[in-house]
Amino acid sequence: MEFLSVIVATAVSFGIGAGYYGALAKPWIAASGVECDADGQPKGSQNPMTYALAFVLQLIVVGMMRHVFTLSGIDTLGAGLVSGLGIGLFFITPWIALNNLYGGRPVMLTVIDGGYATLACAAA
Repeated sequence: MEFLSVIVATAVSFGIGAGYYGALAKPWIAASGVECDADGQPKGSQNPMTYALAFVLQLIVVGMMRHVFTLSGIDTLGAGLVSGLGIGLFFITPWIALNNLYGGRPVMLTVIDGGYATLACAAA
């Protein structure tokens, strides 16, 4: 049952990402500097392996969050939500910010990607 909850939480986080980045596609493309094809889509973004790998990577994050939450005695929806928000906002977003800072990337890229990390971790 625990494995199933990790799969479901991963799917929910993945779905949030689809909606989030769908709504913020233009600002994200502008901030990231990703090259686009003739249709305005990021090059290579429609490759199914990209989505499969993204799901596996999210599965790893969600699985580790589940493990840490279990060890910490976090077992209610409210505690999980607050803890997920904390992980996204105070662990993942600063790490994204460090990478973007040293890469000379715009602050808006950190805001967009960090926002998604925070929402997805809260949902997981």
